[in-house]
Amino acid sequence: KTFNEKMMAAMVNDSDEYCLLRSRLTDKYLVRKWVAEKIGEEYLIPLLGVWNHPDEIDFAQLPSKYVLKTTNGCDCNVISNGKYIADEDFIRLKLHRWLQINHADICFEEHYRNIIPRIIGEEYLENLDGDIHDYKVFCFHGEPKYIMYLCDRKKGLKMAFFDLEWHRMPFVYTYPECDDYIPKPDNLVKMLMLTRKLCAGFNHVRVDWYILNDGSIKFGEMTFTSCGGLAKWNPKEWDYELGKLV
Repeated sequence: KTFNEKMMAAMVNDSDEYCLLRSRLTDKYLVRKWVAEKIGEEYLIPLLGVWNHPDEIDFAQLPSKYVLKTTNGCDCNVISNGKYIADEDFIRLKLHRWLQINHADICFEEHYRNIIPRIIGEEYLENLDGDIHDYKVFCFHGEPKYIMYLCDRKKGLKMAFFDLEWHRMPFVYTYPECDDYIPKPDNLVKMLMLTRKLCAGFNHVRVDWYILNDGSIKFGEMTFTSCGGLAKWNPKEWDYELGKLV
């Protein structure tokens, strides 16, 4: 009945065809082509490269600021903000270890199983305040419903939820609530329009975006089983309320 329970059910009960589609769109490299076809390349973070093995990366060809991600994982990111000299050997070692992880075995998220483990490099994004404005849209049956806003990544992650009219909702999960005033983004309507094009046809998916100071919108990723069904909803009754939407 709960959102968490339904996420766990989706992790193991998908049809083969649907699981393959979710694998393609969870793959941080393959999803780029799909997004470009649906809404256009201008919403993608510029790509710096794609590599099958960490030894293939020529760090001398990368800008001082960059992000490296594995295509087959979660929270497997190397972020260089240009302030420090990168320890290339250590970065290669971390990337090599991450590429060996199959989240289908560790987290039981079956749609990770067939993702080809690779590394992508993307441009580093940052707003003038030194943070990145991160919006995650929870969609149900092809329609956006709630928007999660994340802040203070560098100090300690906090979140807030809003409805589509940007009224603050009385719940969060796992992390503390962001108490600061959070202005409604100027291009919220456009972000929701783009989200509808990407979430169409899915029972549930979370579509992530970044909004930069110049107003541009950049696609982050698509997540089909948020938190692996382990979100600590606060208050707990919202686990049931969101479960009703799936």
